[in-house]
Amino acid sequence: MEGWQRAFVLHGRPWSETSLMLDLFTENHGRVRVISKGARSKRSHLKGALQPFTPLLVRWGGRGEVKTLRNVEAVSLALPLSGTTLYCGLYVNELVARVLEHETPFPELFFDYLHCIQSLAQANGSPEPALRRFELALLGHLGYGVDFLHCAGTGEGIEDGMTYSYREEKGFIASLVINQRSFTGRQLRALAERDFPDGDTLRAAKRFTRMALKPWLGGKPLKSQELFRQFIPKKRAETPDRQE
Repeated sequence: MEGWQRAFVLHGRPWSETSLMLDLFTENHGRVRVISKGARSKRSHLKGALQPFTPLLVRWGGRGEVKTLRNVEAVSLALPLSGTTLYCGLYVNELVARVLEHETPFPELFFDYLHCIQSLAQANGSPEPALRRFELALLGHLGYGVDFLHCAGTGEGIEDGMTYSYREEKGFIASLVINQRSFTGRQLRALAERDFPDGDTLRAAKRFTRMALKPWLGGKPLKSQELFRQFIPKKRAETPDRQE
């Protein structure tokens, strides 16, 4: 490969005594696996750069499934994620690593990813809207097209006060049955616009993306979600009770 590629590290692990194996998300080649030789050595200047959430320029070589990293430059410092937003970023990384096929280009998704990480780094409130928008973008790029604004049974436009049941490969059909697959027209409109003004629409969006992503993730749990569940009780234990 001749040119430089914009990239982020999704995940890294030791490979031999001095090297790292990295999963990269690149702008024009999608998910790429590379070996960074000598990156773990004491004298390596790459230790700080080859971390998640650091914008990179990279070049690699080789013809096999696992490439060799030739050059890397950090474009800037790592985007500042900590606490809850760090776990959210790890979730986004794991989602990309699990769902995208090897070396399949997703240039538009790359910028959706960048915007999501930037939103997490700048978040003053809940990180949930940024996560939901990225999940919906990911589903769209995977070809998972869903019409949120029309009833799949009649073709008529949705009504905010009506209830609709989600059916895979069909869409949303007006229904009087209320269960985990039920959504109000108002909730569907929020999904279509990717605008979640309150907790009700955010919860509905999370419920939908969990259902829609399940076929791609299979039955294997996400490690980032397990880590976050461990983090929440610890955080609560460290937070003193408020005195009313």
